[in-house]
Amino acid sequence: MVPFAIKTQPTMIHRQIDRPKRRRPNFCRLLFALLAVPVMANGQAPAPAAATSPDASSAPLVITLQDALARAKANDVQFRSAVTDLGVAHQDVVQSRAGLLPNVSYNMQFIYTQGNRVAGNPPPARFIANNGVHEYIAQGDVHQALSPGMFAQHGAVKAAEALARAKAEVAARGLVVTVVQAYDGYVVAQRKYATAQRAAGEAAHFLDISQKLQGGGEVANSDVIKARIQAQQQRRNLQDAQVAMNKSRLDLAVLLFPNFNENFTVVDDLRLPDPLPPFTEVQAAGMKNNPDINAALAALRQNNEQVKVAWAAMLPSVGLDYFYGIDANQFAVRDRNGFRNLGYSATATLQLPIWNWGSSYSKVKQADLHRQQAHVELSAAQRQLLANLRSSYEEAEIARAELESLAQSAELASDSLRLTTLRYQAGESTVLEVVDAQNTLTQARNAFDDGQIRFQVALAHLQTLTGSF
Repeated sequence: MVPFAIKTQPTMIHRQIDRPKRRRPNFCRLLFALLAVPVMANGQAPAPAAATSPDASSAPLVITLQDALARAKANDVQFRSAVTDLGVAHQDVVQSRAGLLPNVSYNMQFIYTQGNRVAGNPPPARFIANNGVHEYIAQGDVHQALSPGMFAQHGAVKAAEALARAKAEVAARGLVVTVVQAYDGYVVAQRKYATAQRAAGEAAHFLDISQKLQGGGEVANSDVIKARIQAQQQRRNLQDAQVAMNKSRLDLAVLLFPNFNENFTVVDDLRLPDPLPPFTEVQAAGMKNNPDINAALAALRQNNEQVKVAWAAMLPSVGLDYFYGIDANQFAVRDRNGFRNLGYSATATLQLPIWNWGSSYSKVKQADLHRQQAHVELSAAQRQLLANLRSSYEEAEIARAELESLAQSAELASDSLRLTTLRYQAGESTVLEVVDAQNTLTQARNAFDDGQIRFQVALAHLQTLTGSF
């Protein structure tokens, strides 16, 4: 027995197969919980409440796909790394902006110089670079540095933040595919376990029928042997389905919980989906919202700014300082003669680069090479997007079209097994036909479930390229 209840699933599955309902699904259930858990400018992503330690006596936690996406975003290493990079890039922008503004500092210093042993008040100093035997400095400094390179560097770090944001979006959408695959994979594994349970029950029931018919002399012992082999095979298939279901459960738990909580259930909301929108709409959304294109554009802007930074290094820079405080031989507001020691001074510095053996021009060429490479990568990303859109759309469209056929096949296989069993009881079919009908029904139900997860994963891949549509 497994530690979670799935007794109602077979009924649900066969209700879907026998009478498929055209329920309109929430097509944006994949998309992506990006609105539910946005990546903010400072790199923070709201984290869900921490899961408590699993307790066998407590009710299992019910998790929807949106819950799974939110929890995975709090725990996935790759996504958290992208969010951290975005936060670091944002702080670089803050620091760069601060560098463009005046800053204030306070300096306090005492300079002692060995004096000569001669008369004098104060005695003359030996080191004439200093202003006296005792020099006290306590003054505030308002400093402002201005250069074209500083403004260009600020533009470069803003472009780097945009690039980090685009990469965080890429990581978020990639995580959606992973979570959808794991979440729906667990749902389908539960369905397959329920199908295996039903198949094992049908095989056991057929074994009972064959034994009763043998007792009445209506069938040979070979029929009972074949029915027994089929029942044993179905029991083995049931055990394999249980192992696969437990494995998919563990894989999902690793994604969702930092403390590896297994006390949870998922919501089975897989339904026959509506048709996809026209390809022209999907292509337009992809060209507008694709994160890879946004990342390539941000990388190009960053390299353009780096070229500006390299050119700005050849231009003059200005430094301004305003000092107010004490710079005297006594640490006092007034000296021995009553004069005020408090005062101010200001300096202005103009620095003009003249010659550095071609280093600055080399940096310009280096930055331009990076810019050319960014152009090539942007063009390649645009071409790859068109190819991926076409292939992903066709995959999702084919998977969607096959779902109806798979549902009909499962319905026909169910009717075939019922009729073949009745014909066997009436002596009109063989045991091999019954066994074949049982296996066909199991395969048809599993194929229907596989078709649903195939469509959901294909849709998730398509929406990583387009956003929502």
